[in-house]
Amino acid sequence: MKIGFIGLGNMGAPMAKNLAMAGHEISGFDLQAPCPDGVIKAASASQLATGKDVVITMLPNGEILRSVANDILPVMQNGAVFLDCSTVDVDSARAVAVQAEKAGLMAVDAPVSGGVGGAAGGTLTFMAGGTQAGFAKVEPLFEIMGQKSVHCGGSGAGQSAKICNNMILGVTMIATCEAFALADKLGLDRQKMFDVVSTSSGYSWSINAYCPAPGVGPQSPADNDYKPGFAAELMLKDLRLSQKAAKSVDADTPMGHSATELYEQFVNTEGGEGMDFSAMLPRFEKRQRG
Repeated sequence: MKIGFIGLGNMGAPMAKNLAMAGHEISGFDLQAPCPDGVIKAASASQLATGKDVVITMLPNGEILRSVANDILPVMQNGAVFLDCSTVDVDSARAVAVQAEKAGLMAVDAPVSGGVGGAAGGTLTFMAGGTQAGFAKVEPLFEIMGQKSVHCGGSGAGQSAKICNNMILGVTMIATCEAFALADKLGLDRQKMFDVVSTSSGYSWSINAYCPAPGVGPQSPADNDYKPGFAAELMLKDLRLSQKAAKSVDADTPMGHSATELYEQFVNTEGGEGMDFSAMLPRFEKRQRG
């Protein structure tokens, strides 16, 4: 396929590189980041989008997504696919999909899970929304960039799945960190804590695959001074999106709301910016019961 890729940051660059290595003709555009090996640099987003079978975007937020869509959708060829892999608000995903369909295009919103390591290793999970035809056309690309893709439903369904998943992740990470800090103060050995919880009803991805306690469980950012695999400010972004979505549909999400407030405090006033989201553990270690 002839593919355009807009947004070549920490996630987009390795994703584009993997597509190029698989033999696709890839053009790239980013206002700041350079093109990775095998990706041809385009002079502008609109130039990149012209004549492509698929245009992929990996952008910071819904406002930028809407702006880029305004530039590229009018010049994309009829029947092409606009594949957005950003994590944005559901309303922006749906609005851009309507705009694409009016231009004779197929739109797929497919945010990812797996972080920078998953992007580099081609092991991402894609949560896709859009038509079955659009999903079918880009599914071979998902197989190159990731290890799993799920067609979740119509436009916006991919974003809905992503923010619900990450709301669970944010809440469970906080609970895991709270529990380790409590176990410390109760005099419980961290390895023993892990051995029990990881094989009992407290089992979760946050403890079994991404344990926030250094030296316990599989390698994680906790073993690298909490340098981010998934930065705390990105978790905060996703939690804010979950609460925006909850408000729009009048959903009661008290745990999601509390997790958002805690990550806001951690990132904005407690030095959490630039640290992994699992660095909540040293945060709790330092605190007393309020």
